[in-house]
Amino acid sequence: MSERAAHLYVHLPFCAHRCGYCDFVTAVGRRGQHGAYVDALLAELELEEGARADRVETVFLGGGTPTFTEPRELARLLAALPRAEELTVEANPETVTPALAALLLSNGVNRVSVGAQSFRPNLLSVLERRATPDDVRRAVHTLRDAGFDNVSLDLLYGIPGQSAADLDADLADALTLEPEHLSCYELEAKPGTRFTHAHGAELERQADAMEGYFETVVDTLTRAGYRWYETANFCLAPDRDGGRDLRARHNLAYWLGRDYLGLGVGAVSTLGGVRRRNLPSLGRYVAALRAGEAPPRELEPLDPGTRERERLMLGLRLDEPLAVDTVAGALDRAAAERLAARGLVRLASGREGATVALTRRGRFLGGGVTVELTV
Repeated sequence: MSERAAHLYVHLPFCAHRCGYCDFVTAVGRRGQHGAYVDALLAELELEEGARADRVETVFLGGGTPTFTEPRELARLLAALPRAEELTVEANPETVTPALAALLLSNGVNRVSVGAQSFRPNLLSVLERRATPDDVRRAVHTLRDAGFDNVSLDLLYGIPGQSAADLDADLADALTLEPEHLSCYELEAKPGTRFTHAHGAELERQADAMEGYFETVVDTLTRAGYRWYETANFCLAPDRDGGRDLRARHNLAYWLGRDYLGLGVGAVSTLGGVRRRNLPSLGRYVAALRAGEAPPRELEPLDPGTRERERLMLGLRLDEPLAVDTVAGALDRAAAERLAARGLVRLASGREGATVALTRRGRFLGGGVTVELTV
């Protein structure tokens, strides 16, 4: 392994309820198993000590609903994790209490990502979310009162029944809370989910509206002083927040093609040219680590060409130019010239070498442009 990972992802699968559109590895309830699962996570953390950099830059606790985990077990896990410059925890709004906020802050968490999704009660009902709009507002205010100064909100658009006016109202409600960061995703109908079965036809009917919704999101948030730094992600510009760089550093590592270590059931790692995926069986995961063994995994070797293609496709999601020499084998130069002439790609050269980036118009077209650029 040429390099140890400075970025750590930890998966906490437990939820109070599984939303119909979710296709993540989750387990509903099972409070009696939270302690055994944290034991397994800590055992995997110890087994993977050699894969982890001495200085960890970011740690991200995702799920599931990490803040649904029994507080004592969540505190035990946080206390055992390596210290990091950015430690993010995902939270569902209804789980955020003053006690939880204090637990997170006292255990080194310095960034919280709140899954708002929408502020319209009818749309939250479609999504099968348990939180109300007031729960979202209360969660953010509770985190502020505890001392958190880096809060992210997740929003969805393209929800069945959502109108353009609903989206405008959701963005306005989110901005009123003054989050440092916003992630705004088009709702995807994942094959096999209850949501696709119930709403797939309506999602297909409204597909034509998605481009307009995307432009509304970008225009509204950039006018409000947010930097559109990644296709679906926005942070307060430095001049709006005392010079801080509020991009999600953990996710930025993914988009820049950095190695990362994933712990937990279903977690993915990319280490030294190999992608590995812990299998999604909670029972097998816990049993293997209780026996002192690594969890059952799938391994996928990544040849240099694959890594370059991934680096190109992910890097073009960002607002900063990508160094051509890092993706030279994956970039179709002729296509880049052709797309540059159409105003979709920006090519530049300077003392540090040639770069490629999507223009604003190219970013709205996104994946289609990227596919054309990739060999």
